[in-house]
Amino acid sequence: MSGARLGILGGMGPQATQDFYQRILDRTDASCDQEHLPTLILSDTGMPDRTAAILGGDAEGCYQRLLAGARLLEQGGCTLLAIPCNTSHYFAGRLQGELAVPLVHMPRETVLRLEREGRRKVGILGTDGTVQTGVYQKECGVRGIEAVSPPPEIQRLVMSIIYDEIKRGETGSREKFAAIDRWLRQAGCDSGILACTELSVYRTYHSLPDYYLDAMDVLAETCILRCGYKLRTV
Repeated sequence: MSGARLGILGGMGPQATQDFYQRILDRTDASCDQEHLPTLILSDTGMPDRTAAILGGDAEGCYQRLLAGARLLEQGGCTLLAIPCNTSHYFAGRLQGELAVPLVHMPRETVLRLEREGRRKVGILGTDGTVQTGVYQKECGVRGIEAVSPPPEIQRLVMSIIYDEIKRGETGSREKFAAIDRWLRQAGCDSGILACTELSVYRTYHSLPDYYLDAMDVLAETCILRCGYKLRTV
């Protein structure tokens, strides 16, 4: 095949990493083992919580841990890196500056997909770290897309699904998500971004309409194509 090797810097959380690799397998047009994309996965479960680190003051420690993991994958012969964690993309530009291999920028690729689909006003569903640092708002601004953040009472529901449920091995509350969905539509959003990989896991457990764009799906498809492989038609 292409000689590519994908490096996945994961563990943020472990379930999301497993889900991401499953999507790589599901979306690759392969009929046998040898036609799949060679992949090296580092599930660094000791990684500091990204939201707590960024908003709580130890961003540098989190960054250095991410950099060490990325370099380990680079040393392992990976030709493309992916981090299935939206909040960690707060550091993406700085990380790329210290790496010799390309890092797929999940928020940027997701917003490019929104632009191609003609979406004009999107709701950002992610951690406090992702929302407050403006990772998606910045990319949307470049593309002329209006990005809307949830009000505090809705953001608490988003965080509860992520931290109280998915990260604890539960499937996530449909009732909480229904309240989030109502807010998005009442706010006039024509799309909602699943901008946290735990919300991507929620989508794996519960079917969601095309109204939602799953950043993890975009990341998986981008990695497959950039490594020179074809997407399976679904």
